Amino acid sequence: MSEITNKPKSSFWIIGIIALIWNLMGVFAYITQVNMTPEIIAALPEAEQALYENVPAWVMGVFAIAVFGGSLGCILLLLRKKIATPVFIISLIGIIAQMVYNFGMSKAAEVYGPVGMVMPAMVVLIAIFLVWYSKQATAKGWLS
Repeated sequence: MSEITNKPKSSFWIIGIIALIWNLMGVFAYITQVNMTPEIIAALPEAEQALYENVPAWVMGVFAIAVFGGSLGCILLLLRKKIATPVFIISLIGIIAQMVYNFGMSKAAEVYGPVGMVMPAMVVLIAIFLVWYSKQATAKGWLS
């Protein structure tokens, strides 16, 4: 077993903790969506009801991969394990698949409009950043 000799900067820990909180918010969003009752869906505007009622199982699957993968990647990053990078890549693939459905195959873009694109864009950008950052941390010897 190799020992890590390079200690990460304090910014590594700050980024890792903030990224973990971000991804745990995604887990919460996933759990909330999975547990939406017909009564909760009925309380939404009609256009949003149609979005939630017609989500295919594969989309919920990639949503789970995205958020649980991102959270696991952050935990691995904080544990200084270089396997964080492939886990972040898998999470990013899940995010991309979900976004392809949400904005290419469903009417989410019509329902939420241009403002509704801000959060998904942030999700994608943060996921790309985490893949890049974990690669940089590995190159600097912070992860083993």
